[in-house]
Amino acid sequence: MNSRRRVAREAARLLYLGLAEEFIQAKEMAAQALGVDAFPSNYEVALELDQIADEEEGMERKRLLIRLREEALRVMRILDGFNPRLIGSVWRGTARRGSDIDIVVYASEPNEVEERLLEAGLAPDGEDLVTLKEGKPINSRHIKLRLESGSEVEVVVRPPDSSNIHERCDIYGDLKRGLGIQELEEVLNRDPLRVFIPRRRRD
Repeated sequence: MNSRRRVAREAARLLYLGLAEEFIQAKEMAAQALGVDAFPSNYEVALELDQIADEEEGMERKRLLIRLREEALRVMRILDGFNPRLIGSVWRGTARRGSDIDIVVYASEPNEVEERLLEAGLAPDGEDLVTLKEGKPINSRHIKLRLESGSEVEVVVRPPDSSNIHERCDIYGDLKRGLGIQELEEVLNRDPLRVFIPRRRRD
């Protein structure tokens, strides 16, 4: 195993164990621990992380992914009027133990999203955040939910005029298109373990 692969593997191990939170931090810690100056891409680390999760969790991981996708679909159906899309690791098919469900919706009034969740018997906990995308401030509300199963969900509410804007993934290099309700239904019916990862990083 060459130095680059060793750093990627160690960085992935640190991320899997929760000893590092960000890819850049994990790579720096790994390179320092191994005493090498190799610096793999986020994509390389992500592939190693996926492999470690498979090794550690086996069939349990596959069952978890299907359950999380089914739970995501139920939440998305509740939010049907807000054009929900499943993103993150549950969309990608890389979810592992401890992963949450990430859903983005589009609404002029974030309170309407919270009200809909309340009507469905869920307990939303919302927070307004401002993030920078290509140097421009983007306002969004992040709503956290905990399902009866213990699964955690984060619903991000964005302005309706941003529904056609897809961010580029800093790990895989592709556009984070995600899955709508009908697309997720089709995945669950035809290939519930389908993975949405480019074979090589797209720059």
